[in-house]
Amino acid sequence: MKLKPTRVLDLVANVLIAAIVAWIATRVAYDNFPPISIFAGASLYPVAAIEAVLAFVIRARVSDHQIGDGRHQLHPITAARAVALAKASVQVGSIAAGIWLGFLCWVFPQRGTLRAAAADSPGAIVGMLAGVALVAAALWLEFSCRAPEDPTDDAATT
Repeated sequence: MKLKPTRVLDLVANVLIAAIVAWIATRVAYDNFPPISIFAGASLYPVAAIEAVLAFVIRARVSDHQIGDGRHQLHPITAARAVALAKASVQVGSIAAGIWLGFLCWVFPQRGTLRAAAADSPGAIVGMLAGVALVAAALWLEFSCRAPEDPTDDAATT
């Protein structure tokens, strides 16, 4: 079975569905939410950074044809695990971004009337941007794990 690249339409659907659910939940139960700090959504930034670094390392190994089971080569199973990590992370990032977006869509207009909403807005923005950063890093990691194109036979016959 061949894995296909993540489709943008799937990510947009994740964001929209999560945003709608989060907006409804926030509208119904905002009074029961704890205060949202700047650090609430920031936990995704280190994961995004690790995946971005991993993508550059894997991309360099693939470009230098250092894939194999040798001592200083990237094992193919490691690349497959990185693709699985990227596929999972892109889903988590898009859902997290959608949740924070839905929360922000309710909180942001309320800033003028609710002090809590004004205080929660920066944390929601940080969380939404962290989800977007994770999606970007995961897509880059997924792209970096692609196998190089097979050389064509045309060059050998001319």
